Amino acid sequence: MEALRIVFMGSPEFALPTLRELAAHYSVVGVVTQPDRPAGRGQKLTPPPVKVLAQSLGLPVIQPERLRQPEALAQLQAWQPDLIVVAAFGQILRQNVLELPPYGCVNVHASLLPRWRGAAPIQAALLHGDAETGVTIMKMDAGVDTGPILSQRREPIREDDNAETLSQRLAELGAQLLIETLPDYLAGRLVPQPQDERMATYAPMLKKEDGRLDWQQPAEVLVRKVRAFTPWPGAFLEFRGAPLKVLRAHKVDTLALQPGQRGVLEGRPAIGTVAGSLVLDEVQPAGKRSMAGADFLRGARDWTNGET
Repeated sequence: MEALRIVFMGSPEFALPTLRELAAHYSVVGVVTQPDRPAGRGQKLTPPPVKVLAQSLGLPVIQPERLRQPEALAQLQAWQPDLIVVAAFGQILRQNVLELPPYGCVNVHASLLPRWRGAAPIQAALLHGDAETGVTIMKMDAGVDTGPILSQRREPIREDDNAETLSQRLAELGAQLLIETLPDYLAGRLVPQPQDERMATYAPMLKKEDGRLDWQQPAEVLVRKVRAFTPWPGAFLEFRGAPLKVLRAHKVDTLALQPGQRGVLEGRPAIGTVAGSLVLDEVQPAGKRSMAGADFLRGARDWTNGET
């Protein structure tokens, strides 16, 4: 398979292990990633992680705003890929791209499809309290994560997992599974299996506002929300007219607080919900570094003066 020509499409940190493994085992003739975007406090133009890795590997990179742009398609055709591999690219592939390589397009997806199709499968698994998730290697079709499955591998969700730690494990798992799966797929020994549409669930793209904590939800649900939305979009509440990000939290049933009422438990800030209270173990005030809840409380003497 040394002569096989592969184009890789991906953008965030999740895609890095897959690109690294592909480049080590096959000939990657080109990389497609998202354009540089403003990031951080200074809104400095920042390249996607995949671009940085691709350049360090000496691979040619294009960054089309939309894959349907004529110059993007022309470059894809010029690369003459036998196979396109996709991992968290962030754009829909149209039929002309799906049909371009003889072996089609293969996707590394961070869930056990058909559960959690869509843009945020890792966050959805955490948010809904799934006991396990995993990775799926699938052959892409025109739908959103609807293509037939080539292989899957399961991964338990740990009690202390958040979206970042789970994503790191699934990224490595997906890269390993892809490299194990490709030889049989390319040799025609692997028959893609259709997904069971009756089992399909969807994980839509997240927005910043999704991270707002609602005290009319049980504390147990809010703990899952904190885990699912760390590091992005971030779970938060309002304090002193500014967002206070919650990075780690746990629930207790022993503190009698009304929904939204602020209190203190064992030196840490807590807030009442409709069922139990949410204790804030680690927070990040606006414009500051993250800190333990107890440290935050020492500088927030007015914490118990109201509701949030």
